[in-house]
Amino acid sequence: MNEELNLENIQTNESEVQSVAKAVSTREDVIERLKELAADISLAKRPELESLKQTFYKLQKVALEQQIAAFVEGGGTMEEFKPEMDPLEEQFRKLMTIIKEKKAASQEAMEAIRQDNLKEKQALLEQLRQMVENANTSDVPYSEFKAIVDRWKEIKEIPQSASNDLWKAFQSLTEKYYDIQKLNNEFREYDFKKNMEAKLAICEEAERLAEETDILAAFRALQQLHQDFRETGPVSKESREEIWNRFKAASTVINRRHQQHFEEIKKNEQDNLDQKTVICELIEGIDYDSLKTFQSWNDKTQEILTLQAKWKEIGFAPAKHNQKIFERYRTACDMFFSKKGEYFKEAKNGMNENLARKTALCEQAEALQDSTDWKETGDRLAQLQKEWREIGPVQKKYTASLWKRFIGACDHFYEARDKNTSSKRQEESANLARKKEILEKLKAFNPDSMSADDAAQAQALVAEWQTIGFVPFKMKEKMAVEYRSIMENLSAVIRPADRRRQNGQHQSGQRNSGTPRERMQRQLDNLKAEIQTYENNLGMISSKGSNSIVESIRLRVEALKEQAAELQQQIRNMPAEN
Repeated sequence: MNEELNLENIQTNESEVQSVAKAVSTREDVIERLKELAADISLAKRPELESLKQTFYKLQKVALEQQIAAFVEGGGTMEEFKPEMDPLEEQFRKLMTIIKEKKAASQEAMEAIRQDNLKEKQALLEQLRQMVENANTSDVPYSEFKAIVDRWKEIKEIPQSASNDLWKAFQSLTEKYYDIQKLNNEFREYDFKKNMEAKLAICEEAERLAEETDILAAFRALQQLHQDFRETGPVSKESREEIWNRFKAASTVINRRHQQHFEEIKKNEQDNLDQKTVICELIEGIDYDSLKTFQSWNDKTQEILTLQAKWKEIGFAPAKHNQKIFERYRTACDMFFSKKGEYFKEAKNGMNENLARKTALCEQAEALQDSTDWKETGDRLAQLQKEWREIGPVQKKYTASLWKRFIGACDHFYEARDKNTSSKRQEESANLARKKEILEKLKAFNPDSMSADDAAQAQALVAEWQTIGFVPFKMKEKMAVEYRSIMENLSAVIRPADRRRQNGQHQSGQRNSGTPRERMQRQLDNLKAEIQTYENNLGMISSKGSNSIVESIRLRVEALKEQAAELQQQIRNMPAEN
């Protein structure tokens, strides 16, 4: 039997045993757990403290990154950002210091106790050695032996480095004592029986641990059972192998479950490491050259925040990689937000220039908002809007108010223009209806049977036609063609009547100064002057005026020229004056 070797195999390095820490999801949770550990320092185990420390600074980093992102998106820069005082971090540092000092004091006190216990056990071991040596030559009272064994069991904590060797020496001397001591068979058998009962109870307890759902708790309990088993005295030679094999079998079940538990943890930690590595690669692979606009940076920021949220959901990586992968992740995130800050800083100078340019556009739009030159002003405002779109962004705090000012001036003009256009359309519709009515009346005349009254009525309708304003543009040409067609049919009747009317006017105006020819010449000169005025105006507005206005003026000029030509012919036909 090699009991010592088997006992060594079930020893577990402290770094492999992970304590079950309270679940924490916020920095406040970390603080509360640290308060509990500071109150009972025996609960403060190194793995949990390391986990709490990593969790706190992980959450701290996320909170800081969110503050920086909000500050930069609000128009600030990385250089301008100043983190706020964080009372939680100060409280965290103080609690960690308290725990560290208490643990150091506790360990120092415990180490002193271990050293004292080691000295006492070494003294007991020496007493037992003397007892065994003397047992070969003289009887040694069993009560002295039993007192040494009982005291040995009472002493618990000794330095780990000396524990195994010390136990091997004690176990060997104890068995020698029993083997060589000439004890009364009744005493000897009674002692073996009591030890056997104790070891059977230990085996039963170890076997029950197989049903324990908390694997780590079962493993810790097993360690204590091993300590109890080896501190329990020997049993009869024929039973030693059997009881040890039973206890070892029960221990193997727990050890196997414990091993599987940590293998599963390692597998999960490796999966976590793989996921975290992918996140690092995604952040490190950002093509910064493609981020040329605020929107592209903001979109990419949302992607980073999503990856950071995913990172928080992933558990720990293997211990030897956990800190390294976190530092890689933090470096990649720091680089992103640093470059974003540089971009926003450079853009801020441009934003100030953009602010000045957009403010100037607001002033120009406001200067035009009350204009009634609908065409020219509308074109100019459209150009201002195009310039606005070509100008880059301004700081977020100015965006809404500046745009409201600019578009307000534009809308003021457009609303006035729309009202005018609506009124103008109503007027044009009314003009169209009236001209259609005149055309129908003119169509009713028969040029071959018109009386003087008919001619006068027709002439009045023509005069009224000339006084009616614009019609809708899409009907203008159609109405003009129809009017000219009718007038060609009636021209033989209406124009003589018109000339008779004009001659009557000349005759009735003989009392005016000058001869009839002179008066007609003055009328002709007035017509020419009016034609010249219209043609001058036409030249100025033809390039930018609406088609309906230009066409209307051209028709008016044609009508005036016809009148002027007719009047000129009348003057030529007049007899020479004496």
